[in-house]
Amino acid sequence: MASSIIKPGLLVALQELQPSSPFFKEGQSIRVTGKLQSYSVESAIAIIVDGGATLLIDTQHLRDINFRINSIYQFIGELLIPHDGQVVLKARIGRNVDGIDLNLYHQSIRLRRKFEADIVRSKTT
Repeated sequence: MASSIIKPGLLVALQELQPSSPFFKEGQSIRVTGKLQSYSVESAIAIIVDGGATLLIDTQHLRDINFRINSIYQFIGELLIPHDGQVVLKARIGRNVDGIDLNLYHQSIRLRRKFEADIVRSKTT
């Protein structure tokens, strides 16, 4: 029987979505944040950018979001990695997070990962 449990979106910076990353897996549930570079109503595809990295977001299942270019958005969804290499996040949740300090956000991701690694290390010793 297939599991219908929705996995939490792991915090991932756009720069980390490289083929060598442990987050770069088909179907991986992730949470990403970036500035909206473009949005197409016809295709329901948004492009977000952060630190020189870009990601396509499939927004077809999102409702009641008013997309504004240059605003900051956060999306939770699953990665789709087709063979042509054009990675897309199939978003199930999206929200505007204007006002967030992206530098502090990235710092908090690093500190959280360090904390989680310290906990794992302390349990094994």
